[in-house]
Amino acid sequence: MATTPLARADGIVVHPATHARFDDVRTMVGPKNPTSSVCWCLSHRIPARDNRELAGQDRADFVEALTRKRTKPGVLAYDGDEVVGWAAVAPRADLPFARSTKIPHVDDQDAWSVWCIRVRPGHRGRGISHVLLEGAVAYAVQRGAPVVEGYPVDNQGEKVDLTMAYVGTRAVFEQAGFTLAARTDATSAGFPRVIMRRQT
Repeated sequence: MATTPLARADGIVVHPATHARFDDVRTMVGPKNPTSSVCWCLSHRIPARDNRELAGQDRADFVEALTRKRTKPGVLAYDGDEVVGWAAVAPRADLPFARSTKIPHVDDQDAWSVWCIRVRPGHRGRGISHVLLEGAVAYAVQRGAPVVEGYPVDNQGEKVDLTMAYVGTRAVFEQAGFTLAARTDATSAGFPRVIMRRQT
């Protein structure tokens, strides 16, 4: 699995979520109960109806199939051999965001979306989300993205409930060179969500 990291900082390296790394994807986004019908980072990747109908092992199989595709479903952060983070990144045109009524299209560019950033408990507060975001952008650039966007909360420094913090914060995106492109009608954890963009 020796590949050139997409991003590296403070001992953390980021790699694409290839099939060889599927067990690490499971660690990051698979539910503790493998028969449950939650997470696997599918709620914004596939239509809501499909997400409701895809249950148990079928969810794992769906994501495993994604890791076999040429365009991988996201990126993983590592501290040595231990996986410590995940970021989902994909062309917006392939996601429900393409049809969202709450998160508008800024223009006609073929934007890629980063919509989920997760850091494992016990590893938070080390800036891993920043390295993950850089890695996600680097992967999108490798795949030809002209622009990358995210839909974080504009929490203005207030604490965000950890269960909803996966969307990221405006500050994290700003620190990665993203700028405010538009406001939205969407909210998360009681905060408004904004569209942050970075030209590649």
